[in-house]
This record gives sequence, structure tokens and C-alpha cells, in this order.
Amino acid sequence: MKKSILQRMAAAENRTESTVVSDASDKHSLARRHSSPVISNVGRALTQLTEDSVISLDPDRIDRSPYRDRFGNDEDAAKELEALKVSIASEGQKIPVLVRPHPTKPDHYQLAYGYRRWAAIKAIMTEADRPETIKIRAYVRELSDRQLIEEQSLENGVRENLTWIEQAMWAVQLKSAGLSHRAMCPILGTSEAAISHLFRVTEAVPEDIILAIGRAKGVGRPKWTAFAELLKDPSSAARVRKIINTVEFRGADSSSRIAQAIRAASAAADKVTAEPTEEIVDFAVGDRVFGRMKSNSAGTTVSIPKQERAFARWLADRMPDLLNEYNNHSDPTHQEV
Repeated sequence: MKKSILQRMAAAENRTESTVVSDASDKHSLARRHSSPVISNVGRALTQLTEDSVISLDPDRIDRSPYRDRFGNDEDAAKELEALKVSIASEGQKIPVLVRPHPTKPDHYQLAYGYRRWAAIKAIMTEADRPETIKIRAYVRELSDRQLIEEQSLENGVRENLTWIEQAMWAVQLKSAGLSHRAMCPILGTSEAAISHLFRVTEAVPEDIILAIGRAKGVGRPKWTAFAELLKDPSSAARVRKIINTVEFRGADSSSRIAQAIRAASAAADKVTAEPTEEIVDFAVGDRVFGRMKSNSAGTTVSIPKQERAFARWLADRMPDLLNEYNNHSDPTHQEV
């Protein structure tokens, strides 16, 4: 029974994502799921599911989980949701969602997992002639906040299709629920070192910039790490925020958006490198220094040491002639008579 349920979950996810794969790919995908450290926790969940009863609920009486494991404002996610909606409309809901009684709203529920199924069914309701007849199949279970977030993480592990940055932001949610790095390891199916790296990125890249970029499907740890390094310069984040509301940025897919963000952040770093704070030039003959010129963004100053006062007076007397010589040299229309 447990094996059957797991296979059904895997098959349903493959269908709803509209992914056409070969038989060999299916076997490889199933093997990869079973090899994940997260699957070691699936037995407990499957045992619980066999003890739960499936009931039909009004989708309007269900609220989303307070812990967000997915980005909502992403074109790829919208396409996947539309494909799932079409699948459920034609074939029905294959896998129930898991809910708990809402902690603050009587006669309402809160999702533990199954957000995409719930969102797809809600979308179907808006197009139905009799939306009140649309129901969602669900397991109902009493869950603490900690249990809810663990159940939600468990389904993420079975699906294994969160992007790298979604996993990083999910780790932030797990930490907010009181889980230590060590406790996250079996949930995320990774090591403490890898989890620490997730947090190094989320601590360096502001949340509003991450959400503006989106899921960034296909973009992994190296590019996000490089971006986080660029944002160590305080001016970089400001430069990135200037582009995130532009038409070019908002119209791009999330993989292109992170490329634009990296270019904006890199421009700030290049500017700092290209514009040194101060340039110093000495006027000297051998070991004798007659003066020093300092140039920075505010201007240029020339200083002459007190032991060279005679040179300073000579330079002052010669200044009108030097200025005329400079003007004649720099004016292309000037011709000597």
C-alpha cells in the first residue's frame, strides 16, 4: 500500500507538469526519488495517510499555509499551474491535499501541502457555471505549526522540483519555525554545510530583490553566490532596485532577470574599481621634491613644501605666462604670428 501511494504521487506530479519523458527517464527519476535522504521520512507520512479519511471540502473554506515554499509571481509557475488546472478539469483530482483545522477561523482549514492543487481547483471554480459544486479532496489532521511545516517539507522532498533559491527561501521559513540547521538536513535532504551556504545567500541578497527576480529555474548555487558577493557593496542593492520596476526587467523571465540584476550590481563594483579615491603625483628632480599634486572626485590641489618657498614665488610670478602657454596649446584655432 505504501509503495502504491508513493508511485501514485510521483506519477501525478509528472502528469501535471506536462513533462514527456522516456521509460528510461521515468525509471531514473523514480530511482532518484528513492535515493533522496528525504524519502527516509516518507514511510511515516504514508502510514498516517492510510489512517486518514479523505473528505470533500469547499475550497473557499481553506486558506494557504502560513509558510510559503513557492514564489507566486513567476511566469513558469503560472504555466505549470495552468497545466495542472487543465489536468484536474479533465481527469479529476488524483491526490488529496492535507489540511488542518484553522487555528483562528472556525469551520475553516489551513493547507499543509497541496497548494498548487488547491490553486488550480480555485481557478476551475471561477470558470464553473455552478462553483458551489466544486469540491477539493483532502485529508484533515490536527497539526502543530512544527508538524505542518514538516509535512509541507516532506511533499517538497518527494517532488524535488523547488529551484535553488526557492529551497534557500524555504530554509528561511524552516528557521522561522524554530528548526536548527541539523534538524533541516533530513527535511531538505542536504548537509549542514549546504544549508549554511543557503543562508549566506539569503542573508546577503535582500528578500525584495529575490522575490522580484523569481524562481530562476535552472539557476543554481554558483550564480546566486556570485550575485550575493556583488551585493556586499552597499551601493549595489540600490542599483539593482532601480531596474526591478523597469519594463525590460518585468517583461523578462526569471533567469534573464537575475542576469540583469548581476549586470546592475557589477556596474557598481566596476565604478568603484575604475574611480580611485585619490591620485598623487610628485614634482621632483632626483631626490628633491618641489611639490605634490593630489586629484580626487572633488578636484585637484598642488602643495609646495616650505623649504621650496623660492620655487613657489617663482611659480606664482610665472603663472600668467604658463596659463597663456596652456591656452595657446589647447586651442586648435590658435595660430602663431
